[in-house]
Amino acid sequence: MNIKNLILGFAVIALMFNCSSSSSDDLSNQNPDPDPDPMVKVTYDADIKSIIDNNCIQCHGNPPNPGPTSYTTYTQVKNGVNNIISRIKSTSNRMPPSPNSPLSQTQIDLIEKWKDDGLLEN
Repeated sequence: MNIKNLILGFAVIALMFNCSSSSSDDLSNQNPDPDPDPMVKVTYDADIKSIIDNNCIQCHGNPPNPGPTSYTTYTQVKNGVNNIISRIKSTSNRMPPSPNSPLSQTQIDLIEKWKDDGLLEN
């Protein structure tokens, strides 16, 4: 019985030592939190412009092709944000259209947070 307690004690100590490692190597392999930081304001220039440029401009450029909506400027995106959010979240008529990949949830969350933060330009 004493040997079992001794082995159990060593096992617990070994587990505690391995689980309490504070090595920065362990942290570098973790994925960052995909949720936007509620304390950091999302801005068009820093966060949204690249999403629009990489996913929307090919069809919503100037002049827009094929539709009447252009998203080449901050003002155009700001004025169209409700339509943009509606379309990127749509289950029946999602933007960007197939065969393009839909926006990631992180990108959608950033656009929504940008709106909630007051549609800041920079």
